[in-house]
Order: sequence, then structure tokens, then C-alpha cells
Amino acid sequence: MVFYYSKRPDRGFCRLLRSFKNRFEIKLEDLPESCDKKDKSNLIVKNYLLNFCTQIYITMDFKDAILQFASRVEKLCPQIQTEEATKNALIMPFIQLLGYDVFNPFEVSPEFIADIGIKKGEKVDYAILKDDKPIILVECKHFKENLDPHNSQLFRYFHTTEAKFGLLTNGITFRFYTDLVSPNKMDEKPFFEFKITEIKDNEIAELKKFHKSYFDLESISNTASELKFLNEIKTLLANEMISPSEDFVRYFAKKTYPSVVTAKVLEQFTPITKKAFNLLMNDTINDRLKTALHAEVQNEEPLTSDSVAVEPSVEKSLVITTEEEKEAYFIIKSILRQKVDVKRIAMRDAQSYCAILFDDNNRKAICRLNLDGKKKTIEVAAADKKFIKTELQSVDDIYTLADSLNEALALYL
Repeated sequence: MVFYYSKRPDRGFCRLLRSFKNRFEIKLEDLPESCDKKDKSNLIVKNYLLNFCTQIYITMDFKDAILQFASRVEKLCPQIQTEEATKNALIMPFIQLLGYDVFNPFEVSPEFIADIGIKKGEKVDYAILKDDKPIILVECKHFKENLDPHNSQLFRYFHTTEAKFGLLTNGITFRFYTDLVSPNKMDEKPFFEFKITEIKDNEIAELKKFHKSYFDLESISNTASELKFLNEIKTLLANEMISPSEDFVRYFAKKTYPSVVTAKVLEQFTPITKKAFNLLMNDTINDRLKTALHAEVQNEEPLTSDSVAVEPSVEKSLVITTEEEKEAYFIIKSILRQKVDVKRIAMRDAQSYCAILFDDNNRKAICRLNLDGKKKTIEVAAADKKFIKTELQSVDDIYTLADSLNEALALYL
């Protein structure tokens, strides 16, 4: 949502907030009359909007909320010029997604004092608190900065506090540290690292453990060691696949070559080892694709003349799912999750439109998205197997169709 502050808050925007509040049954006080006063308008509406967004994210599935945030990050970066702007646009919303109120000093303490010996007044950007004690220290950098030179700064703060976890981030890359090697001494390498713009399902599952509702110090500590070594082994294997080391090649050469492994043999086996790994990966991927396609064919139900028509499959290379379509999909799931498990809401993209389906069944289309052209529309399923088309100014307009989407879902319940 984009809001332009003029002499007073945009009345249309305030009305939209109220309608969303009612739509999601969020218990927030309405915008006070004083929001029309020039000197208070920015602060009041800003705080209202932040509280509103917090409540919205609580109602959404954590995975959806993370993916929706990730889809916005790249759009925000061109407007971010300073480290402070990075904090406001990328890092504070991320902390908020973990369930912590960034405006509550009992949960998130900005400029947290971490005195180092005789050096007083040392401050870490944020400390996430539990029972008035720091549990995670957060050190922030500008989103363009390389994080490698900055872990020493977090290292110094770590041993002076009771926090068991440190987070070093530039709003794009997030590195979580702890003290696996020596107690109360932060490790040199993170045990968990990801890029928000490329975050994977398994990384979201690990990140969820840091959410306020699920945070358990012992549980995270027990899995941190395994996670650290798992990631390091993955990195080593990836590097070996790209450029096999002599020891790596020698291991396979000894297993397969019938005689003494000389320098010449190693030279011969290096490209062979690399090629073998690439073939293995390709075969594995192809096998999984064949299994997935076979399962899809088995589950596919034939269309009949009285069924809800959905665009047939087209060659995959011609279908590109846009960021707007993904964002619309997340919004629709956040609306329908009040009625059904969001895992039952699926997206199937085609050349002419993107279909949102119930139970991934092409006979149970909830709506069709047409967001590729200049004119953006959504067609919502209605009674008598008809679709009602609505023009969209932006994907946020989908929230205003919550009732229609719920009625469409009810057709299949």
C-alpha cells in the first residue's frame, strides 16, 4: 500500500483502511478525528497503518507473509539511499514479520547498549527481548554493503550480553550466529543464512522457529549445530561440482581406476568427475519431473461440457508467472484462509490467464487473473458456472472482493 502525505491524510485511503479493518474483523480503534490536524496527521495514520499491517500479517500464513514481503523487497531497493532507510524499509518490517512489535521497547529495543570493557556507550542497532532480556542482537547495514567485514562488530557485542543469537543483515542477506564452538563466544561462521529474495521453503521452516509464537531457545540450539554443518557441506559439494579439488577427484579415481593414481590420471579424471556429477544432477531432476508430470496426469480430471472451463496447459516455456500474479495469489490465500486450509488453494498459470483453483482441480476455479496487459482484471466464479469480471487498479483492490471470493469458494464446499 502506498500512502501520500499531504496537508492531511488522503480521505480515500483512510476509508480503505476502515473497510479492510472490517473485512478482516480486526479489533483496532477507528481513525480519530484528530487525524485531520496537520501537525498530528502523519504520526497518527502511520501508527494506525503499522498496527493494522501487524494484525493483517498475524491472520496470514507465515510462509505467505514472508513470500509477499520478499516479492516487495526488490521494488523497494531503488528508493533506499541510506542505512537508516534500509532499517525502516527492510529490517523493521522483517522483525515485525517474526511477530515482534518494533514500536514496543519491551520487545524490540533500538540502539541497545552493549558496553565492551572500559568502552562505554557501545550500541547494537536492535535487541529483540524476552522477559526484559536480549535473546537476539541485530546489527544492520545498508542493503548494498557486503556483510563479510562486519561480523567482527557483532562478535564484540555478543559476549557482553545474555543474547544467544546474533543477526547480521543488510535487509537482503540474513545471517544468524550463535556460540556452538565456545560458550558465550560468537562463532565466526553463521549457522543459518539466506537471501530474502531467493528464500526457499526449507529456509522459511527454519526461520519460523525464530517467530515470537514459536521461539524456543533449547529447540533452536539443538538444531543449530546440524544446520550449520549441513549448510557447510552443501557449500563444499556445490564448489566441488563446479571445480573438483584434487582430493575429491583422487577419492573417486581410487575407487574406479584399476592401477596407481598418478598426476596424469588425476588430470584425466578431473573433467570426468565434474561431468559425472552434472549427469547425476540432470538425471535426478529429470526423474523428479517425470514423477511430478505422471502424478499430474493421474490426478487430472477431464473437462465436460457443463464444467467450469479453465485454460488448457500450454508449453511451459511460454508461461511466465509474474510478481504481480504471485502477490495476488498470496492476497487471495490470506482472504480464503479463514474458510479453508491455505494448502488447498492452488495457482495454475497459463498463457491467457492465471487460474486460482480449489484443491488444484481445474473444475473448481475460484477466479482468473488477467494482470499481464495494461488493463488488469479478475474474474470471480459465480453461480450457474459464470464468471464476474472486475477491473483492478492494483492487486490491493482484490481485498475489496473478499465477499465474492468467499462465495466462489463456497460453491465447492
